[in-house]
Amino acid sequence: MPTFRHLYTMSKWNFAVPATIAILASALLTGCSSAPSGDISTPVSSPAVRDAPTGQEVFAASCAVCHGGGGEGQPDWHERKEDGTLPPPPLNGDGHTWHHADGLLYRIVSQGGSIFEDPRYPSFKSGMPAFGDRLSHQEIIAVFTYIKSLWGDETQRGMSIRESQELVSNEDPFPSGGK
Repeated sequence: MPTFRHLYTMSKWNFAVPATIAILASALLTGCSSAPSGDISTPVSSPAVRDAPTGQEVFAASCAVCHGGGGEGQPDWHERKEDGTLPPPPLNGDGHTWHHADGLLYRIVSQGGSIFEDPRYPSFKSGMPAFGDRLSHQEIIAVFTYIKSLWGDETQRGMSIRESQELVSNEDPFPSGGK
């Protein structure tokens, strides 16, 4: 014959199991909800993510001052300035950004363009600052998601630049965690 304590424990579990299942089901359904149709860079899954700035907002706040509000870059971006640096290139598909893999693009934004400077080749000097201490891992990826949306359906050599960039990114994807 079960004791009072045994009955209490059983009744507690009889309530706890369905309640736990209901909570987990609710969390899964909430996590699977889709983002609003206008926002492709920030999925809705938690209050912290919903409150995070979109890639477009981060771009406007951190990148547009140099690369232009529409990612058009600076005039004559492929011609060196007097200090040896190149003006900021277009990021809208008209420049060379799409040639580079996601991992390399991430490193350039996170660590700055100086990662390519080499004393053996003094003619190359980058003006790209490092943003790794100012932008989170998620913000950097959100910026590139937004930048890729600027590429439209442009093609080079018979292939969509999005497809081309995706192919090179298979070998060097965005890093999976923090900086």
